[in-house]
Amino acid sequence: MKQTQKRIVLGVTGGVAAYKAAELTRLMIKAGWDVQVVLTQAGAAFVTPVTFQALSCNTVFTDQWDARIGNNMPHIDLSRGADAIVVAPATADLMAKVANGLCDDLLSTMIAARDCPLLVAPAMNKQMWENKPNQRNVAQLKADGVIVLGPDAGDQACGEVGMGRMLEPAAIMQALEAFFQPKLLRGKRVLITAGATFERIDAVRGITNTSSGKMGFAVARAALEAGAEVTLVAGETAQPTPFGSRRINVQSAHEMLDAVEREVAHTDIFISVAAVADYHVVNQSEHKIKKDSPTLTLELAANPDILAQVASRKYAPFCVGFAAESEKLLEHAQAKRKRKHLPLLVANLVQDAMGADDNEVILLDDAGEHRLPRAPKLEVARQLIAHLAHLYQTTLEGKQK
Repeated sequence: MKQTQKRIVLGVTGGVAAYKAAELTRLMIKAGWDVQVVLTQAGAAFVTPVTFQALSCNTVFTDQWDARIGNNMPHIDLSRGADAIVVAPATADLMAKVANGLCDDLLSTMIAARDCPLLVAPAMNKQMWENKPNQRNVAQLKADGVIVLGPDAGDQACGEVGMGRMLEPAAIMQALEAFFQPKLLRGKRVLITAGATFERIDAVRGITNTSSGKMGFAVARAALEAGAEVTLVAGETAQPTPFGSRRINVQSAHEMLDAVEREVAHTDIFISVAAVADYHVVNQSEHKIKKDSPTLTLELAANPDILAQVASRKYAPFCVGFAAESEKLLEHAQAKRKRKHLPLLVANLVQDAMGADDNEVILLDDAGEHRLPRAPKLEVARQLIAHLAHLYQTTLEGKQK
């Protein structure tokens, strides 16, 4: 999906994670952004300017005295008109320079002379990351308004394991896209259920559905982009965790209800996107059932209605439901909204959305129907969050009068 074009200056410093900057460049170009790479001398020891020039389709700058800039001031001209400067990887040396106002090369001088936001993605050995001077520098950067993305924990090139490795390019890209989105839910706590529940029959079999979890995870990402603190209760799904969210994995409907009840008291907005099984197996077997008979009888009992239970609480959060129907969409969806007393419900046909990468939905609230045309699920989720944020604020203001 093409994003609104942004102009990004990407600074690449001298660390082995510089190879990831090439993939980050590719992702930004794929999103339709204009990328200008500024490569330090140490960075060029890991990845050459030719690589970044080929990926960005722009000339790469490495020298603060580069005569290609007419006034010989690339440290000024390169950042003017940029939406942001992103440094990935950001070494301990680069962060120390920026935190203390030092500038002795093109990248550090350009950062000192910038008039746009700065985001850095640290990358270093775990001891370097934990080094007290480095931690002081990180704290100073944050105090100065610099956005610090990561780092992550895991295997490091030196052979050690711990905190300090650079975030993966996809996670950095998510963070950048989020940075540019309106913060309509800043400071709000959002609880989201997503994915399919799985009701066990025996040790290896169960009852589930074909929900991929894509829409729920898109909603979680859109809420994060809007500035919310997001807790994601996830059933069976292969979707990666949206960067910045807190994920709680569950399997059955009862496990999902338990997780929701532990979190809901501290929630401003509850969005129920999960495809929760309506029934669970009463006579489930601890061991694998052998095929000794041509038939198998299962005793099913109704699962709890998680959304209805949350919406009926004395101090219920703002509740948003989803209705996936195969027929009579509006009739069934409206009935569900009224039955559960929901301020907002999202309706769609299962045959149009289940497992797909795009979706077409109708938002139902007290004002009527609001149709969102078919689009990638993340774009639909962003439009949903914008509508939800307005409705939430209007409801909040109404309660305060």
